[in-house]
Amino acid sequence: MKNAWMDEALELARRGVGRASPNPAVGAVLVKGGEIVGRGYHTYTQLKHAEIVALDQAGDRSRGATLYVTLEPCAHHGRTPPCADALVQAGVTRVVAAMEDPNPLVSGQGLRRLQDAGIAVELDSDYRDQAAQLNEAFIHSMRTGRPLVTLKAALTLDGKIAAPEDNSGWITSERARAHVQQIRHNSDAILTGIGTVLADDCLLTDRTGLERSRPLLRIVADSTLRVPLDSQIVASSAGDLAILTTSAAPEERRRALEYRGVRVLVFDGPGGRANLQKLVEYLAGEQYRSLMIESGSKLNWAALEAGIVDKIFFYYAPKILGGLQSLPVAGGAGRLRRTDAIQLERVKLHSIPPDEFAVEAYVEK
Repeated sequence: MKNAWMDEALELARRGVGRASPNPAVGAVLVKGGEIVGRGYHTYTQLKHAEIVALDQAGDRSRGATLYVTLEPCAHHGRTPPCADALVQAGVTRVVAAMEDPNPLVSGQGLRRLQDAGIAVELDSDYRDQAAQLNEAFIHSMRTGRPLVTLKAALTLDGKIAAPEDNSGWITSERARAHVQQIRHNSDAILTGIGTVLADDCLLTDRTGLERSRPLLRIVADSTLRVPLDSQIVASSAGDLAILTTSAAPEERRRALEYRGVRVLVFDGPGGRANLQKLVEYLAGEQYRSLMIESGSKLNWAALEAGIVDKIFFYYAPKILGGLQSLPVAGGAGRLRRTDAIQLERVKLHSIPPDEFAVEAYVEK
């Protein structure tokens, strides 16, 4: 059933996307006598949670009010005291949450604390999916202990990402590329391969211009540290660039990069390549909730084969390159039998007018 107050809370929560990580984006609305008396949403830099911002705005009008919130109020001490306690002290009489908090430190405890204090508590299941989608990466991280990894690619209809010779221009339209920038903004980190850096001299920045809770961590997989010191990505490093490499990389190259403020991550993997699974573990330890892979054919397959990819977002343009030399979205050895193909599930199609579309799907684990 549609609820105008919960719609408002979700709209407020969306303002925190990209600005709340590693915390979830949360929106809260306090209602009394049929009117909104307090609104709030969380950003990491402002410290206060959405519920507290709404309580501060409402003041004395919080007493006897109903709170509509997109995520269960917290019940533990983190950077701030528990929101559940603040709601009790403010005299709120009813709390409607879109979903429970998947954080093991909360996970129903906030709602129980409210109930124990005599506050009426309700979970609005009609809004659970919307609230969960808003914090997909946070929820995945809480449940698995690792960041959500999304493989993004722009393809022709026959599954090609690059031509064998001239690759100037774009496969997809400006409209599709703008959507990609929004995904970058929503991500904590982005990974590409040294081949892409050498070919495009790319920056891999978030070009939306929107506020972030922390810089997008740009990562280059480069087993032997071939990245040019005068490349745009190194020259623009401001504590937001990491190179994933191996112990085979020259020590002097490593020192030169570190001197320029670049993080050099030495994670040895099979076949002389950098270990992608260890990279994901490192990101988890640093509380990065999401990683976007935007790379070439070899690294795309390496990520899929390593089992680190959780979902794909493929943008298709109405073009055909054909030929055996044009690069497919995932190269490498591939799977030799159709029965061994990597399976996808929960497939969604997104129309990008006038003639493009995107496929969003999850890797079957």
